[in-house]
Order: sequence, then structure tokens, then C-alpha cells
Amino acid sequence: MPPMTHSLPALDDPVAIARALLVCPSVTPADGGALDLVGAIAASLGFTVERPVFSEAGTPDIDNLFARRGDAGPHFVFAGHTDVVPPGDVARWRHDPFAGRIEEGILYGRGAVDMKGGIAAFLAALGRLAAKGVELPGSVSLLITGDEEGPSINGSVKLLKWADERGHRFDAAIVGEPTNPEAIGDAIKVGRRGSLSGTVTVTGRQGHVAYPHLADNPIPKAMRLAAALVATPLDAGNDRFQPSNLELVSFDVGNPSWNVIPREARARFNIRFNDQWNRASLDAELRRRLREAAGNDVDWELTLESPSSDSFLTRDPALVETLADAVESVVGRRPGLSTNGGTSDARFIKDYCPVVEFGLVGQTMHQVDERVPVADLEVLTQVYVAFLERWFGSAR
Repeated sequence: MPPMTHSLPALDDPVAIARALLVCPSVTPADGGALDLVGAIAASLGFTVERPVFSEAGTPDIDNLFARRGDAGPHFVFAGHTDVVPPGDVARWRHDPFAGRIEEGILYGRGAVDMKGGIAAFLAALGRLAAKGVELPGSVSLLITGDEEGPSINGSVKLLKWADERGHRFDAAIVGEPTNPEAIGDAIKVGRRGSLSGTVTVTGRQGHVAYPHLADNPIPKAMRLAAALVATPLDAGNDRFQPSNLELVSFDVGNPSWNVIPREARARFNIRFNDQWNRASLDAELRRRLREAAGNDVDWELTLESPSSDSFLTRDPALVETLADAVESVVGRRPGLSTNGGTSDARFIKDYCPVVEFGLVGQTMHQVDERVPVADLEVLTQVYVAFLERWFGSAR
């Protein structure tokens, strides 16, 4: 394929748009020109584009984009992110991760599926509707952040509040995350488990290993508490969600010496939890387990991290069934409804309107040689076109 140019890609071509986005090195928190490109395409399609930048002490400033076309209801919003995770060892990639190369019908690049490809497909869907002269009877907005792969502090959560304060009210949303496990049409994400992270710190007394009676080693005690956290499953799941799970992700003492008993030991964990729990009830359960394991001889502290999120489930049939109908009309089979996987910015959007997720196949996200078949970009574009026509038709 010829190298990319700096001209605006064809507005109805998801592959051209995706390639143009992939050459933008938008590793969180850098934008790399990705939002400039999205904004230029949106403006060419008749959107009013705004670019708020949000800040918070101790975190990088983040560029965001909000674009709206129309001033009446119903109001649909497509949400996503242009930031990507680092590519890792570039030498291990088949192609430069920021070159947008196509080989044998496969587009390679960091963000190809997570989620520049999804953004490209939605923009191309809008371009195709415009080319056909279709005027959607209401408003369409784009809510695109550069902080989904990072701390998620100066991104969607603040962008949604910013839009709400300016009078924007949404009736439904799709997040274009790569939510299909094997092929486009497998599943629509209608909810997500919640996420809670924490650290258990056990404090002892530092000392020489040859004189343990003069010290208090926190490591065995921290191991005891960590074991208590995972000894009993949190639940067995239900017909809506997978079982909740607590995973220990780190055990640290920060001790480079062989002859020193450390003062502290820390166990870090993350919980992905279903709707049988919320953050408050989990906090109570964790402290109950830790108290029982600690007895009277362990000095411990539990610190829960921010941000965290509760689970959610979208039951809005106008959104879910309309999207399922659109998927079936394009791929010939009806998608399942899923709540599996991790978290996404849908956890923020749910507080403003019904939200689902539907995008590309996620098998290579965050991997070396992240890639997407160009045929999948075309299929996803067709699904988005079919959805927009159906949703606006039924919402009138």
C-alpha cells in the first residue's frame, strides 16, 4: 500500500480513516494528532466540534473531543477513545505499529481494534449516510477521549459532566470497544462487572535476620491475610453475570537485603464483581475477612483505590434490540448479550443514558501486531449504518 498522506481520508471509507488514525502516535496521554483528525472529519460532516482539555493535580492534562450535529431529539451519542497503550518492543512487530500498513487484507497498528478501528467505522457510517442524502431526524454526537487507557480521570467522566452542564441530554449510546470474541456479530455488551482495587499493608518491626526475636516479620502475616482474601469465592455468579473474582496482583516488601527483616509487606488485589455486590458491601466483606484472619497479633490496614466502579446492566429494548436487529441484518445471525470482560468508559456513560458496547473482534488488542481484517471494518461500518437508520426511525 502507498504511504499515508496528510490529506483528509475519504469520509465513507473506514479503512482509509483507520489508517489515518493509526499513524497518529497517541499513546496515553499524548494525542499525536488523532483528535485533530476526528474533529476535521466530524466538521466536514456538519458537526460542531469542541475540544475541552481537563486537568487534575498529579495527572497529565488530557485532550478530549465533543462534536454534535443537530439540536433536537432524539439524541444518540457514539463514545470511544483515540489513546492507545504503548506498543512495547517495536522490533517484535511485523510492521511499524504507527505506520498503518496493510498486508494480505490485514491492517496492522497499535489501536487497530482498540479502538481506532471502531471510531473509523462509525465515522465512515456517518459519511455513507451523508453521501446517500440521509438526514437523521434528531442529533448525533461524538464523545471521544484521550484518557481511556490511562488513569481515566481527565477523560470521559469529566467530558460527560462538561456536556451535561451545557445542556446536552443523551437518549442512548454505543461505545465502539472491541467486544466481539471471535467474529463480528458474536455479542453485544449490555453490562459490565464492577472493578475495585486495593492494598493490604501489614506493619511489623524491622530487624536483623539473625535476631528474629528482636523483630516482627510482617511477611508471614501478610501472606495469611492475602490467603484469607482468596480462600472463599465471593459468589457463584447468576444468569446476568459471571462469578465475581478477587485476584492478587502483587506482593511487595521493597527489600533489597538478604539480612534484614522488613518493616512492611503489601498485598495488592483487584476484584471484578457482579451485581450481587457494590463497593460498600465489598469493603465490608473484605474487612470482615481480614479481621478474622488477623486476630489480635497483626497490625494491618486496607486502602481502596480510586477510580472504582459498580456493575451495571442495560435493559433498554429500544437500544439493545435495535442494535441486535441491525447486526442480524448485516451478518445473518443474532448476537448474544454479554456482560463478560473488564471495564470500559460505559461505566461512566450509564449514569447519563442507556449504553451498550459493540465493535470489532478483540483478540489482538494490547498485543504485539495488533491488527484487524479490512473486511471487518467494512462489516462494522455496515452495522453502524443499519443501526442509525433503524434507531432514528423507531425513536421518532
